[in-house]
Amino acid sequence: MRIGIVVDAACDLPAEFLEQQRITVLPFTLRLDEEVLVDDRNADTTRRYLAENLGARGHSAETEPYSVEQIRDLFLGRLVLDYDCVFCLTITSTRSPTHARASQASFSILKDYRPIRRDANVPGPFLMRVIDTENLFAAEGVATVEAVRLRAAGENPGRIRERLELIARNTYGYMLPRDLYYLRARAQKKGDRSVGWLSAALGTALDIKPLLRGYRGTTGPVGKVRGFEHGAQTLFDHVGTRVRAGLLTPTLCVSYGGDLAELAALPGYAALKTVCSEHSVDVFESPMSMTGMINVGTGAITLGFAADEYDAAF
Repeated sequence: MRIGIVVDAACDLPAEFLEQQRITVLPFTLRLDEEVLVDDRNADTTRRYLAENLGARGHSAETEPYSVEQIRDLFLGRLVLDYDCVFCLTITSTRSPTHARASQASFSILKDYRPIRRDANVPGPFLMRVIDTENLFAAEGVATVEAVRLRAAGENPGRIRERLELIARNTYGYMLPRDLYYLRARAQKKGDRSVGWLSAALGTALDIKPLLRGYRGTTGPVGKVRGFEHGAQTLFDHVGTRVRAGLLTPTLCVSYGGDLAELAALPGYAALKTVCSEHSVDVFESPMSMTGMINVGTGAITLGFAADEYDAAF
């Protein structure tokens, strides 16, 4: 069976991996003042976003995922012919309409694909499964990498779906933002009051950063650290502890809202990669998507891994 994998552009995985594994990306449309950009994980566009400091206008930007009609057209125009089953993994449904739109589109796709395959002499039925990763950015990548592994192992669609839903429910996503004022302004733009003015002002004045966690569709602070570099060290040390304790998949996904050379230079990162190597955990590093940087600011770190439930202590 030919199995395809679709993710949205907020899923932080290396562009080479997405290309090599033939993973289809659902783009986001970004509107920064009068300029319109398409976030489809194109490396050149991301480099321009960083080089021209377009993120300075990002807090007021509009981000729009693919519509129901665009998802339907993508599938009926190509994917129902290229594959016999497609898994569509989306950013958490609590933070984006992408999952709801893909689910709605699936009803039309599964109703209308038959004559398209018949006319193209493609035998057999077509299956589509929409999976809510229940997480954001780098953490979206964990279930995606697992989907690639299961496909390569020749697992059937039922087994793949069951496993991906398990991994999604047990994926931890962590984020360390760099600019609390930006994060607050962006939250206000989206009607999210989780970052108040006072906490942003105090955090900036005292250089206190929150450590945020995404888990089972909920995102919120789990700790505070003084200084971005100290925060990075604290976060990397924590993840290293979880790697030593054992993960549910041999995968750690990491993204950074800037040049990856800056990520490599942060305290504790080299040691984390060494721990991962010692425990046969693959590290997938990528620049954060433009969509991600618009929502949390440039210079932020996100990480994701799947593990048995535990209490985070920072």
